[in-house]
Amino acid sequence: MDKLKFLLAILVLGSAIGGFYYFGEESMLYRVIGILAAVGIATAIMMQTAVGQQAWGFLGDARTEARKVVWPTRKETGQTTLMVLAMAILIAILLWLFDSFLAWAVSYLTGAGG
Repeated sequence: MDKLKFLLAILVLGSAIGGFYYFGEESMLYRVIGILAAVGIATAIMMQTAVGQQAWGFLGDARTEARKVVWPTRKETGQTTLMVLAMAILIAILLWLFDSFLAWAVSYLTGAGG
């Protein structure tokens, strides 16, 4: 029975996508509303399956876990951002110096430097 419901949900979505292009002369607003309605109907159908129930449970668990996260304060976020920026600049300067040295060494060894 779940496979039949899954197939029905796919057919609803496929029909909506086909209708979106078939009614290309109509207003974009109406076509988008039709797609959104079809997504809602297909979701409602999928929620009646075991896979849909598992997905709903997973989303509930994810929401619970997200609430457990200790989010950084604005000050901590700013400090971390500045540290990342400073380290990126430092690494960029070190790589530039290393590249300059290698360019000088290659030109010296090959005699291309004049």
